[in-house]
Amino acid sequence: MSLHQQLADLTAKLRSLVPAERLVTIDRAAEELAQSGIAAKALQPGVQAPSFELPDGDGMIWRSSDLLKSGPLVVVFYRGRWCAYCNAQLMALQQVHVEIATRGASLVAISPQTQKHSYMTRDMHKLRFPVLSDAGNEAARKFGLVYRVAPDLQSLYESIMTKLPGYNGDQSWELPMPATYVIRPDGTIAYAHVDADWRMRPEPEEVLDRVIG
Repeated sequence: MSLHQQLADLTAKLRSLVPAERLVTIDRAAEELAQSGIAAKALQPGVQAPSFELPDGDGMIWRSSDLLKSGPLVVVFYRGRWCAYCNAQLMALQQVHVEIATRGASLVAISPQTQKHSYMTRDMHKLRFPVLSDAGNEAARKFGLVYRVAPDLQSLYESIMTKLPGYNGDQSWELPMPATYVIRPDGTIAYAHVDADWRMRPEPEEVLDRVIG
């Protein structure tokens, strides 16, 4: 099953389970974010990607400059392990990460979660690629991806025990828009998929097709 179909099925399931008043809040937040134009301001193909240096759940430091020495780099920004859409994407990427490596490329996933939650994300889904913690969304901010969760959506998340300060270790209520980048060894961005609607993600095969050594 394609990732697109998995996400569509997930949305349909949530719509059947979530009360209508909560769905209104979620849909409104997604629409407002889309209309803000923030996605168009994120880094696009042809520009130089900012470097980053981030820890994984075990405390090991991963540097983009080191990864690019061996080939292209696929960078996936996701919201957190509490996000069902993010988990579906990460599991789909797990299915192609060997093919990505075969093409001489590396893959990393980045979220603002604490190292503890990055470790739990990797362990829960048995991911075989680095899952990195971007404290304060510093790397995501360089890519132009960061936004603050709307107050009404904050309240909704808190009511269902999705308390971002606990996951992210700060009180900012900031998240990155889900984004997937392919960066060439020279540091330029070859491919970018950024969507203000967190329910949309690129197919792994689409990303794989853009990985050229």
